[in-house]
Amino acid sequence: MAPNTTGDVGSILGVWGHPDDEAYLSAGLMRLAIEAGRRVTCVTATCGEAGFPDDDPRSTEERKTIRKAEMAASLAELGVTEHHWLGHGDGACADVPDDEAVAVLRSIIEDVQPDTLLTFGPDGATGHPDHIAVCRWSTLACAALARDGGPTPRLLYATKSAEWNAEFFAHVDPADVMMVEGMRPEAVPTDEMAIWLTCEGELLERKARALRAQASQIDSLVAAYGHEAFVHLVREEFYRSPRPSDRPW
Repeated sequence: MAPNTTGDVGSILGVWGHPDDEAYLSAGLMRLAIEAGRRVTCVTATCGEAGFPDDDPRSTEERKTIRKAEMAASLAELGVTEHHWLGHGDGACADVPDDEAVAVLRSIIEDVQPDTLLTFGPDGATGHPDHIAVCRWSTLACAALARDGGPTPRLLYATKSAEWNAEFFAHVDPADVMMVEGMRPEAVPTDEMAIWLTCEGELLERKARALRAQASQIDSLVAAYGHEAFVHLVREEFYRSPRPSDRPW
């Protein structure tokens, strides 16, 4: 089956590990949903306070404040007004009991009743334990809802194509982004994807502005690779459906 290239996935609940995950992977989808009058809700597990250089002089609370403000500006650029912080420590999501995290997320799903839930795949894209945890929580919450006969969103995992990976790693050293030595992101054939959105024109410009609003994380990348190359690399958003082999937990 050919992937959906229109970006219409109905109402959206995004469940992510850190500020900027949602903009990188779903800004285009979120903005299209907003433009269509759909409800869009974003959940972020941590404030991303660890996403600074080791020699950054600011305190943990100052870093959290910066990232919260940047996240608010980014979501405002997209028109997203519903956002939930789960309040976990950056890098500590794997230590949160699953039953506790799943109960919170299930409550949010039941309140929002989204058509689609977007999150990381089981490998967390980069192997980051927070990314893996939010995928697990999302998957378990949806499974629990389905078992109980309640409304259950369509669950989709963020992924990449082989072509995107090749282009990205021509610019970026894998060691700079992957959390597990030797790991590479999965590469899904585009005809096996559920969603393949290519942002263009005003949509791409808005996505770029939403990302640039998170300056503490983005400015160094733009400086290293140039604005045009950066925008080109973030133009596509890929999602696939879960597979039976995806659930090692």
